[in-house]
Amino acid sequence: MSQSIHILPPVVANQIAAGEVVERPASIVKELVENALDAGARHISVETDQGGVRRILVRDDGAGIDEADLPRAFARHATSKIQAVEDLFVVASLGFRGEALASIASVARVEISSRTERMRMGHTMAMAGGEVLFDRPVAHPRGTTVDVQELFFNTPARRKFLKSERSEILAIDTVMRRLILAEPEVGFELFQGASRLQVPAGDMNARLSRILGSDFLASHVTVDERRGPLRLHGWVALPTHSRAQADHQFFFVNRRVVRDKVVGHAVRQAYRDVLFGGRHPVFVLYLDLPPEQVDVNVHPTKHEVRFREARDVHDFIFGTLNRVLRDVRPGESPAAWVPSSGVSMAVADGLPAASPPSAPVQSRISLTGGGARVPTAWSPPRVEEPAAPVPVSRDPAATPPMGYAIAQLHGVYLLAQNAEGLVLVDIHAAHERVVYERMKRQRLHDGLQTQRLLVPVQVAVSEQEADVAEAHAGTLADMGLVITRSGPQRLTVREVPLSLTGGDVLALVRDVLAELLAFGQSTLVEERQLELLATMACHGSVRANRPMTLAELNALLRDMEVTENAGQCNHGRPTYRTFNMDELDRLFLRGR
Repeated sequence: MSQSIHILPPVVANQIAAGEVVERPASIVKELVENALDAGARHISVETDQGGVRRILVRDDGAGIDEADLPRAFARHATSKIQAVEDLFVVASLGFRGEALASIASVARVEISSRTERMRMGHTMAMAGGEVLFDRPVAHPRGTTVDVQELFFNTPARRKFLKSERSEILAIDTVMRRLILAEPEVGFELFQGASRLQVPAGDMNARLSRILGSDFLASHVTVDERRGPLRLHGWVALPTHSRAQADHQFFFVNRRVVRDKVVGHAVRQAYRDVLFGGRHPVFVLYLDLPPEQVDVNVHPTKHEVRFREARDVHDFIFGTLNRVLRDVRPGESPAAWVPSSGVSMAVADGLPAASPPSAPVQSRISLTGGGARVPTAWSPPRVEEPAAPVPVSRDPAATPPMGYAIAQLHGVYLLAQNAEGLVLVDIHAAHERVVYERMKRQRLHDGLQTQRLLVPVQVAVSEQEADVAEAHAGTLADMGLVITRSGPQRLTVREVPLSLTGGDVLALVRDVLAELLAFGQSTLVEERQLELLATMACHGSVRANRPMTLAELNALLRDMEVTENAGQCNHGRPTYRTFNMDELDRLFLRGR
């Protein structure tokens, strides 16, 4: 059924932000497609010419617009989505400001043709520069077609600020890819010259593969967790599938794509221990929460939101992703692994399920006085085994996930045979992660040790930063930073973590206060400590070209099976690859 369009009362209109800003063709595509989605469309087609500057055509099979409502559709502050001030705090639709068509029609030639289910004929109306050109019946299927031509024809100065045709095409493509991921039950078509992007409704794997690449499907973890009214679900790539740019990151709040500093910080923190060197994680995540708990009326473009309980949202996102990434183990089966927290996982790494692995082998590592003493050589317990490798059963339950070692290649790689085929391990990278995680556990066991400064450090800060330091004195002390306020804009640092005494205390304190101001919490101290442990683990791990016995190699494999984040080293590099027999047969052109 069609929705009645009405003019908002002035009091409501005045509380809506300045209005939609038609920055470029991509912003028009976004507004028109969102309107189609709000109208219940199940299939949407978009065509552009010259990057949308000459023409943007959007067709949908939604509810349509009644003939009597078409003139009001072009009026400012006209909408079918909200009626009263209270509706602004529980917005459930994508487009609600009532500004898009009015703004577009003021700077372009716009024709709308539409028909509702109850209309015998469709109706069309055209405007240019805010003036009506014609208004008449037309043959049209149920749904709406919006034809936008000659963008900025009456404001040539604005057209000069548009980028090249190629840039505008790419911007429209980016907008459409976000919308395609946001609405999996809607079919989309995008035609831009010779470029074609077509995705059917319902097939999410096809969408993920088309937009993020087939490699993403082979290296992702599925997330789905609830906490109270919050639900986080979607897909995150393993750290080994990272990118140099943050261009494959999609986060949706109640179907709306957003860029939010709270969300961004939570995701970065979840990956902080497994992603290094300026790499960026890849993810498609959806956060669902009651509309009244999020304000989407923060910015005219609606890309930003404000959470009413930002700290809870941050902790929920960070906790969920951190646990998911930490719990990935070599060889875990998606079907067999169902954690009590409600997070489901699907790791397409080609490894079979296995019986519970043996207990981890303890390396000779100790932490004393806040520092670490790392062994120069790794000496695992002797494992009794035959001189020749034992044939591995094809039964996954009879063989550990990482299999049994069969050789060491040039002192660098470990070759193992499991039930599925070949496992190739980077010995140094794998042992580095094993040692690092063991050192982290030992640090937690020993507790945080601090060093009282012989000469306290004075830090000049803003009054706001001093207020935050005073309010969070207990939190800072838990981090090992004992800080007192010694003036309106001055702090005194009296104690620091023992492991960080040689660092830049002033920079550390200022960075911690900046995070406390922005997010209400800081993890910088822990990050610096982990960086130190990672460096020590790297230097204390098995070096390349060191001959190892089969017993030592198998001990490393067993350790990997019970170590968190075992799939990548402390620098984000992969620690192992698997090749099943089908892959090996294809490599050698064997028929099976």
